[in-house]
Amino acid sequence: MIFAIINYGMGNLASVRRAFEDLGENVFVATDPIELLDADKLILPGVGSFQDGMRSLKEGGWIEAIRRQTLDEEKPLLGICLGMQMLATIGYEGGVTDGLDLIPGQIEWLRKLGCNERLPHVGWNEVNIKKDVPLLDHITDKSDFYFVHSFAFTPQNSESLIATTPYGYEIPAVVQNGNIYGCQFHPEKSSQVGRQLLKNFIDL
Repeated sequence: MIFAIINYGMGNLASVRRAFEDLGENVFVATDPIELLDADKLILPGVGSFQDGMRSLKEGGWIEAIRRQTLDEEKPLLGICLGMQMLATIGYEGGVTDGLDLIPGQIEWLRKLGCNERLPHVGWNEVNIKKDVPLLDHITDKSDFYFVHSFAFTPQNSESLIATTPYGYEIPAVVQNGNIYGCQFHPEKSSQVGRQLLKNFIDL
């Protein structure tokens, strides 16, 4: 199994790569969209704003390649933090911006959604599992994961909502649409439970 970490210029590539290497996996950082052809599964990390992230994906020629590999070739993809948010249809951070539209939904500011806690949401927080899915196998409900964000994913379809985290608002923490998965937290920074989630993605 070969894993490609998509390098579009806005991700914690080293820590994500190290996490997969520690699990004994064959992982590489893809710097050109054509390299996705060589991978069995894809990882889309990300740190920064939705608008900047989508601009970088577009400028790098990644959008068509990601959609082709996930929708046509049905390769599993895991979006992490901003990478999860860019799976949505549209985002409102920095202006109205189209997303990858792999999981129908939108990205909105937590304050607008009713969260009155300090922003950004930074640190460990429990994750409440709403649906039993293979990505969360062997992970106990209310396990703590590490978050850093100010915007949240609102799925269009309730079936896509897999887990939430409480922070003045029930923030979607894990979303899924078929072979497309997203987690708002950073599994690569979430100790053993994060390691288990990555192992589950490997085993899908």
